[in-house]
Amino acid sequence: MKQYRNYIAGEFVESTRRFDDIDPADGSVIAQVHEADRAAVETAIAAGKAAVDGAWGKTPPAQRAAMLYRIADEIERRFADFLEAEMSDTGKPTSLASTVDIPRGAANFRIFADILKTAPLESFKTDLPDGAHAINYTVRKPLGVVGIISPWNLPLLLLTWKVAPALACGNAVVCKPSEETPGTATLLAEVMHAVGMPAGAFNLVHGFGPDSAGEFITTSPDIDAITFTGESRTGSAIMRAAAEHVKPISFELGGKNAAIVFADCDFDKTLDGMMRAIYLNSGQVCLCSERVFVERPIYERFVAALAERLKSVKLGWPTDAATTMGPMISAEHRDKVLGYYALALEEGASFIAGGGVPHFGNALDNGFWVEPTVVADLPDSARCIKEEIFGPICHVAPFDTEAEVIRRANDTRYGLAATIWTTNLNRAHRVSQSMKVGLAWVNSWFLRDLRTPFGGSGLSGIGREGGMHSMNFYSELTNVCIRIDQEPT
Repeated sequence: MKQYRNYIAGEFVESTRRFDDIDPADGSVIAQVHEADRAAVETAIAAGKAAVDGAWGKTPPAQRAAMLYRIADEIERRFADFLEAEMSDTGKPTSLASTVDIPRGAANFRIFADILKTAPLESFKTDLPDGAHAINYTVRKPLGVVGIISPWNLPLLLLTWKVAPALACGNAVVCKPSEETPGTATLLAEVMHAVGMPAGAFNLVHGFGPDSAGEFITTSPDIDAITFTGESRTGSAIMRAAAEHVKPISFELGGKNAAIVFADCDFDKTLDGMMRAIYLNSGQVCLCSERVFVERPIYERFVAALAERLKSVKLGWPTDAATTMGPMISAEHRDKVLGYYALALEEGASFIAGGGVPHFGNALDNGFWVEPTVVADLPDSARCIKEEIFGPICHVAPFDTEAEVIRRANDTRYGLAATIWTTNLNRAHRVSQSMKVGLAWVNSWFLRDLRTPFGGSGLSGIGREGGMHSMNFYSELTNVCIRIDQEPT
């Protein structure tokens, strides 16, 4: 049985309280996870402070960048180990984990190493009335110890998305991965150890939220900033905890994202794109499109084509190259998604495809599976239209005018992403700029330049990450102002 230990002050640490890590594909126990208690978290935070006050916080940017490159190289050297851990923890197919999760995990370190080496700092000259002048320049310093709480849906990708810029800026980190997906985070600690990351700069603590590692991190007065990706309710709880000590926060939360398909779209490319936008990672991506609006002239054709495409989706073992969709992350989450399937039926939905639980006739029947699903005919006021489901389901509805669909797409308390499909250039610009979201795609989905701002509004989060937006969040910026008097005559 594998043992996933905490990593604190440069050492792997065991604990007396442990919990099971379960493979969602077949329900089997794959590892024992060591839960960090309050004392362990406090030790990790103290180690982080010592690292920032010591060698790591004073390491020149070029050397920090070199360390990030070594981390990326070591992740790639252990690619097979990361791939196995990612598939075992999430059940996602190798076709996804090997092309998105693990490569992006390494890429996050490289991109922020590159940004670190070229990060600009402001400088201004100010002329004064008496003939003197002032020089203002900016100094970038670490915030201190950053608490990082990452989710289970893209475990390595979203953890490294925060760890890389935090370390690039000279901070120490105390990371708590989801209790559902401790594997790749533990491997990342092994990578940090192998490349010689100074003790205390990277700390990993396993556990849960309330009365466990998550709460101990977010309520600690010695944590200098908190970054979190996860559901909106948890974000609200963390926000209340952070307010006690008035510290910076960055939240990427849930979404109830709209897709808008106009009749003039490239139909086949749109269908390809929407299959990804709805069902990637079994719909367990905050950016997935749960509300699909299709212009009426092609509505019937689109719904029929989407249902036909679902027949080719292959559910199965993650290691099978033919598998294209995995299970839900846990029994609890499966039951939540199935609860929404039942609610959709109660609210009057028509089920175009799916809606149930697949049967395999083997050990997969012990896993946490649901069928990919398409529903229609719900009013915009239905709970299934308003609430995030986070599963392989979408609701498809017709629309008649551009103004109508903009209003309906924006009728949500979330504001994360939207995707628009049209060949009309003017419409593409008009509609994308009208979306009340942090990210609007046109004729694409999940296409990212890591230098651009990423985040949402409303229940979808606070702040922006990516490129210099991340660097500025993870830095304390100090302005130095020097008055220079004229030389006496």
